[in-house]
Amino acid sequence: MADRIQKIVTELPGLKSVTDVWKAADRRLAQGDAAFVADLGIALAGAYGSEPRPIWQYGSVFDHLLRLLATNPGPGNVRQALRLVSSMEAAHRKLDHYTASLLASSHPAEELAEAFTGNASEELRACLVHELVLRGVAVTQTPGIAGWATSPHWKHHPLGWLPLALSDVEGQPDLPSYSTQGSSHSMPYGPSENGRVVVERGAHVPPVEETTTPAVAKGISAAVANWADESNGRIEARVFDLAAPLDAESVPSALLALGLECLKDAGRKTAFSVMACPPDRAWRVLFAAASSGGAYNSGARGAYGRLAAWQSLASLAGAAEGPPVETVEARARECAWYVFDADTQWFERVAWDIGLAAVSPESRWLAVLAATDTD
Repeated sequence: MADRIQKIVTELPGLKSVTDVWKAADRRLAQGDAAFVADLGIALAGAYGSEPRPIWQYGSVFDHLLRLLATNPGPGNVRQALRLVSSMEAAHRKLDHYTASLLASSHPAEELAEAFTGNASEELRACLVHELVLRGVAVTQTPGIAGWATSPHWKHHPLGWLPLALSDVEGQPDLPSYSTQGSSHSMPYGPSENGRVVVERGAHVPPVEETTTPAVAKGISAAVANWADESNGRIEARVFDLAAPLDAESVPSALLALGLECLKDAGRKTAFSVMACPPDRAWRVLFAAASSGGAYNSGARGAYGRLAAWQSLASLAGAAEGPPVETVEARARECAWYVFDADTQWFERVAWDIGLAAVSPESRWLAVLAATDTD
């Protein structure tokens, strides 16, 4: 077996197609030899994984090997997937995030308990807990997982802020499905025709004062930051104080009056639409943006996507910094939420366009998040 693996490692850079390597790994797994798949991945990571720009052949084969182990049923495959990503040669923080998403999508929680007793990083465990929560698993009642998930030792972790059960706002999140061939996920962007708000010309809009700070803009943008950092995205995140309460009927006119870059020339020269929506939809849009990414990246995956969605929702709702998620949810329920869309030059209008606005319970504060990306 060692000779076969070494031959693949040596010949990999010269291959114009890696299909035969995939097929060889597929056959070994079908024969019950999951250890071969993990050994090959570890050997490839040792040879090419530490390079600043790893060869494409390595990236393609390593991803296929990990998906083989992580998406095929059976505790033996889970064990070998954990061995692969926990090896010194392959271990990486983002790989933990990806692996947790793969495993949670394809294995029952009982099989994944090994991650909490065997060889797995604390980062992978933290991500796996919340990937399971997103799939409706009662992690606090699952043998082998409950003890770690409820232990206070990891509450300092960023994900420790999140609850260990889905909230009503989260509902049933849209999650990716994986196979060895790829993945798929929904893209809940852009407003629906249902419930459209008509822009009233001349509607009264109270005087406004922009109060955006760098910290608030960063919080609002948390869910879409990966679009700008890792793809071609643009973001506009701003907040405004209103001199008088804002009527729901005046929200479209108010958005046009704020001087937003994303709405420049909207309403007169170009199409503009606004729709009232529940906070559940706002969270769903934020979670999809954070977890699945934009045009040229894969996002933060489920666990950190959940965290970023809540961070954005909290900042849009004007929640005080650092409250429990339950407090953020209560505040979000009190706000009025809107999605908006405009055929302006700012929005790329390819597939990744977001326009969200939140009006505070007293109607004296308006927060806006717009984001767009393109391939």
